[in-house]
Amino acid sequence: MPPSPAKLRKAYINREHPVVLLRFEDGHEIRIVRGTAKTFDAYAGEVIKVVAVYDPTSTERELLDTVRADDLADAEPHEAR
Repeated sequence: MPPSPAKLRKAYINREHPVVLLRFEDGHEIRIVRGTAKTFDAYAGEVIKVVAVYDPTSTERELLDTVRADDLADAEPHEAR
């Protein structure tokens, strides 16, 4: 059995689109509104689709990019309080 891929802590910042969805291989999505950032766990080699949503009442989506988790920015470590 092959070893499990490494778990990575990544971040995505949405600077220009009203809403961006990150769609992961397992089917879950992360919603990021303009001007915010989200951090999340992903697996090394996992393919993530970056999709823009311009009208939340419509089912229309625009594929912006398809990226590997390894290529996204690493999340900044935070201090425990």
